[in-house]
Amino acid sequence: MKFRIKGEENKKNSNNKNNKTMKKTLIMSFVAVTTLCCCSANAKQPATVETEKPAVETSVAISSQSADKVAAPDFTLKDINGKALSLSSLRGKYVVLDFWGSWCIWCIRGIPKMKEYYAKYNGKFEILGIDCNDPEDKWRAAVKEHELPWLHVYNPKESKLLEQYAIEGFPTKVIVDPQGNIYKTVIGEDPAFYALLDELFK
Repeated sequence: MKFRIKGEENKKNSNNKNNKTMKKTLIMSFVAVTTLCCCSANAKQPATVETEKPAVETSVAISSQSADKVAAPDFTLKDINGKALSLSSLRGKYVVLDFWGSWCIWCIRGIPKMKEYYAKYNGKFEILGIDCNDPEDKWRAAVKEHELPWLHVYNPKESKLLEQYAIEGFPTKVIVDPQGNIYKTVIGEDPAFYALLDELFK
């Protein structure tokens, strides 16, 4: 009778050990799987955080300057008052051609900084805003809403101006020197553009 009880106790102890072993194995497996999932999730995370890049515009500035002077193509467009305005009429000072649109989020975000620098170097350069891909009424409304103090012209869809200046993104700022040559082109909204203005006018 005692032997049978001892045997049952041994069997119970053995079962307990087996249960503990199984629990330990399950816990270790769970930890291993959890660790693996976390590592996989981290591995899938991008190394850098991408900024918003709408298909029709860009937030990354790319500057380029040719060793040889290239004359800025002259053009004549209607200004905000309906009068003809030519680029050549602004010869004698630096001119920033700002290709923009009211639909372009990076164009709108850059307005406060543009205003700041337009006031900072008042009289040393001119900005000519060239509205692109907007209905004319939206262009006029945007100029009024954002209180843009510089010159403005409207670029109609049938115009070839974007091709002439090889515009690929918005905003694009083309700096034209006093002699009418392209000095620098900056695509996108970037602090490098304002650093360049500081170099030119300080």
